[in-house]
Amino acid sequence: MTANRPLKATLNRIDSDLGAAMDRLLDLLRIKSISTDPAFAQECITAADWLVNDLKSIGIDAESHTTPGHPMVVGKVSGPEGSPHVLFYGHYDVQPVDPLELWDRDPFDPALEETAAGKVIRGRGSSDDKGQLMTFVEACRAWKAEHGTLPCSITFFFEGEEESGSPSLVPYMEEHRESLKADLALICDTGLFQSTTPAIITQLRGLLGEEITITGPDKDLHSGMYGGVAMNPARVLTKIIAGLHDETGRITVPGFYDGVPELSPELAAQWEALAFDHAAFLGDVDLSLPAGEQGRTPLEMIWSRPTCEVNGMISGYTGDGFKTVLPSQASAKISFRLVGTQDPLAIRDSFRAMVRDMVPADCSVVFADHGASQGAQMSTDHPGFEAARQALSDEWGMEAAFAGCGGSIPIAGHFKDIVGMDAMLIGFGKDDDQIHSPNEKYDVESYHKGIRSWARVLDALARI
Repeated sequence: MTANRPLKATLNRIDSDLGAAMDRLLDLLRIKSISTDPAFAQECITAADWLVNDLKSIGIDAESHTTPGHPMVVGKVSGPEGSPHVLFYGHYDVQPVDPLELWDRDPFDPALEETAAGKVIRGRGSSDDKGQLMTFVEACRAWKAEHGTLPCSITFFFEGEEESGSPSLVPYMEEHRESLKADLALICDTGLFQSTTPAIITQLRGLLGEEITITGPDKDLHSGMYGGVAMNPARVLTKIIAGLHDETGRITVPGFYDGVPELSPELAAQWEALAFDHAAFLGDVDLSLPAGEQGRTPLEMIWSRPTCEVNGMISGYTGDGFKTVLPSQASAKISFRLVGTQDPLAIRDSFRAMVRDMVPADCSVVFADHGASQGAQMSTDHPGFEAARQALSDEWGMEAAFAGCGGSIPIAGHFKDIVGMDAMLIGFGKDDDQIHSPNEKYDVESYHKGIRSWARVLDALARI
């Protein structure tokens, strides 16, 4: 599709200003905004202040808001009368760099590097999330420089605790609910499908974490004296775990599938067109056979179906050599990925009741919870979603898709539950960006085309 004149001028400006945009990103990457380590608290303040000053430099009314943790950065700018209002979210904090010895360069001395696959930006935060955050800021800068205004009204919302669990986020959002309201939230913390295809994430799985501990005898027992006559908690636990799935891979917790939607034919067709190579996906981890629900495609199992997985088990003697005991206790950590409108608290109650029914009278069970969040499903009926999908298709020269995400991105659910608006998740990271790992990188192509993509998306949203 041929770009309209204002958009074409903006895209040309982005191309000509790429060097300066790169310098600004490198400057931000040098700030050691590690949110999990109190030793870097001042660096987080420095990063927040940097962003406030940068937004102000392009005419955005921005300020840093103090929280019990690290600052929130909020900026606002009005677009033309009658234009839509969008909120853009990103985070400026980064993961710790350990183990430092595995980095090929100082993680906070970012640089451009030539690789076999092309030029990359190397440094902590380059992909997660400073590089992604700056794609949007740079798109706005180009619009403002070229036209003196922005195509939409925009609220910028940057937090500094995403990598440390966002303890200040929900209280802040609840307190400032009205000032954060917009027609649509935009989030840039995802990636290209299989590193090539642009995608808009429209559904995210929630997460329920449960830990169970079965106790039988009051101490470990000699298996020669008590084996066969005393109940073994490890045997009880393994029976419970084995009973969580039936022979078809379905989860047996009563009521578990309440609220699980079926995939629409339109979305199923889009996902089929992605030609996901599940054999290669599993082959990368030395597996070959999909092990989930029978009759479901691999992408369905990853993106739109709920799961129940054992994350760890402990019981008895696990040291070197061999010790013939009946353990006193057996425990397991079990997580459930949730979709649609599944209620994590109802599932917790049902799961615990099921487990209690399977524990014999001679044993006891205790539970510990490890969080509960509902899945998020965006309404693609909003015309902005299809407009943005077409904008991404135009920029990348291939059909963009509405995709799912197997993981959980809580901020999307918070926007829906607290502020009452859907979120559109668009990102340009690649599978090999090594986020959270040594030698993190962000492709220059991702940065450049990411900026251009946001310019197209803003233009598309403004013309709805």
